[in-house]
Amino acid sequence: MDSAAHDAIPQEDFLETSGPNEAGLVTQRFFAFNTAITLQAFADERTCLAAFERVREDARRFERLFSRTLPHSDIARVNAAGGSAVEIAPDTAKLLECALAYCADSAGRFDITMGTAVQLWDLRRAVIPSQDALREAIGHVDWRGVRVWEDGGRHLAQINDPQAAIDVGGIAKGWIADSFTQTLIEEGLENFLINLGGNVVAHGEKPGGAPWNIGIRDPREEGAIIGALPIRNASTVTSGIYERCCEVDGKFYHHILSPETGMPVQTDVAGVTVVADRSIDAEGYSTTLLALGTAQGLAFARKHPAIRKAIFVTRDSNVIES
Repeated sequence: MDSAAHDAIPQEDFLETSGPNEAGLVTQRFFAFNTAITLQAFADERTCLAAFERVREDARRFERLFSRTLPHSDIARVNAAGGSAVEIAPDTAKLLECALAYCADSAGRFDITMGTAVQLWDLRRAVIPSQDALREAIGHVDWRGVRVWEDGGRHLAQINDPQAAIDVGGIAKGWIADSFTQTLIEEGLENFLINLGGNVVAHGEKPGGAPWNIGIRDPREEGAIIGALPIRNASTVTSGIYERCCEVDGKFYHHILSPETGMPVQTDVAGVTVVADRSIDAEGYSTTLLALGTAQGLAFARKHPAIRKAIFVTRDSNVIES
């Protein structure tokens, strides 16, 4: 998940609340999953703050369950189990089951067992792994070796290959954003916006019946947008090759890796924005479409009704909509 910093304030301690403004919008910002999260809602302040508090509590719990690096997380314990079954939380089981469904739907172009290859890369420090190391890591990539099941009320997970490693970073934010959505609805909010590090959920509408206008990120330039979409009850996610990247010896590297080679996927696409009813669909499909490239990606999008709209920005700056 992408990193975000805030001047001199530890991320886990940062909390900023503002509003209600003249339109009645209450806003709260905090950090979790190494990224910035913004919650906005049109409702009375007390209802908003109670709902936002529940979301923050959920965020801390999910971080403890899903992190690949926290040693006592469910994901870390499954990775360290040497092929043995591990009891996991119900939420972890739900996330893994959803993730495996996307692995199957993408014919393996999205694979949650890429952890062995992902951990070899450090694009922030321009660390590029050797081909020998990647070949060894890719030998342990196969989502079909992950099992998730329930036994007597206990949820269990297992990786058949003791040297394989799960990394849910490519889909967890979408699942979490959908969970946050359900929490806010349960707390009585109807008209709200969630921005979880670029995973945007727009629920309901603005006062007077206007839709939320969601900026479509330009994957080539941080902070820039290529347009805006009016959205009600939907999520938008942009995946781009320039989100995390580096150049070494004149060669460009990005963070979306091929399960076949462990190297960055070869694609004519700089980024893809997907609009879907659920944020997990928007996130899961955006990465798949980017890896497929424009022609195959457009064909894939047309065959998947969960994709409301897909906007491709090619590396030569063309914008193509499904």
